[in-house]
Amino acid sequence: MPFSAQPPASGERYALSASLDNARHLSSLLRAVHFQDHATCLATASGLRVTVEDAKCIQANAFIQAEIFQEFSVQEESVMFRISLSVLLDCLTIFGTSSLPGTSTALRMCYQGYGYPLMLFLEEGGVVTVCKINTQEPDELLDFDFCSTKVVNKIILQSEGLREAFAELDMTSEVLQITMSPDKPYFRLSTFGNAGSAHLDYPRDSDLMEAFHCNQTQTNRYKISLLKPSTKALALSCKVSIRTDAQGFLSLQYMIRNEDGQICFVEYYCCPDENITEAEL
Repeated sequence: MPFSAQPPASGERYALSASLDNARHLSSLLRAVHFQDHATCLATASGLRVTVEDAKCIQANAFIQAEIFQEFSVQEESVMFRISLSVLLDCLTIFGTSSLPGTSTALRMCYQGYGYPLMLFLEEGGVVTVCKINTQEPDELLDFDFCSTKVVNKIILQSEGLREAFAELDMTSEVLQITMSPDKPYFRLSTFGNAGSAHLDYPRDSDLMEAFHCNQTQTNRYKISLLKPSTKALALSCKVSIRTDAQGFLSLQYMIRNEDGQICFVEYYCCPDENITEAEL
């Protein structure tokens, strides 16, 4: 790769430097969380996490492991900055979103540290473009305190099962109701739209069900407007893990395999809709 061997200009020491043979591996994952203009980037030795939030109710994280990059170097314990995700995506796709067969856009990404811009060096077919994107002070991120020890119910579905659900259910509904239970109906998705109520059930022995770990019956509603952005990640994914904790907070973790067969993850956290009473369930 033309950039990976290049030392930093004039001996500068970058807090973050990374190289990718194919910038599409990064841009496709970032598009999966692009429902707000700005994102917070956190780089550690294990890789890059890009976080997008909206209305203190939903958070999306794209995880790009260090192994995905041809080179990935972080000089500090962690490097964090806020950036315009819209501008970053425009730069990553500056040569277009679809390359000719056998060609790809190579990327070198450098960040000198607090107050400095993120620099992108993009090369395709011998043409090099340099982009400088201003960075900002990162905002404090929501802490959903969602850890594996607090998970009450968890299932893993083949993504086609959830794509089918979003295609069949009535999306004029304001909420998506999710029921997870050790007994029937096991896993049920419900909507309440203009055409009436609609339910889609998945038995625990369904061919689409890869894992089923439900400890208690839970029924929670989530605003469809908050869940819709996650369909971008769903479209790219091969599997989805659906988890809830005791408070009804929802985690949707999408497993995405890129063109080279490498695995990345996009995770959405969503808080339950509190405007419902037990009598409505």
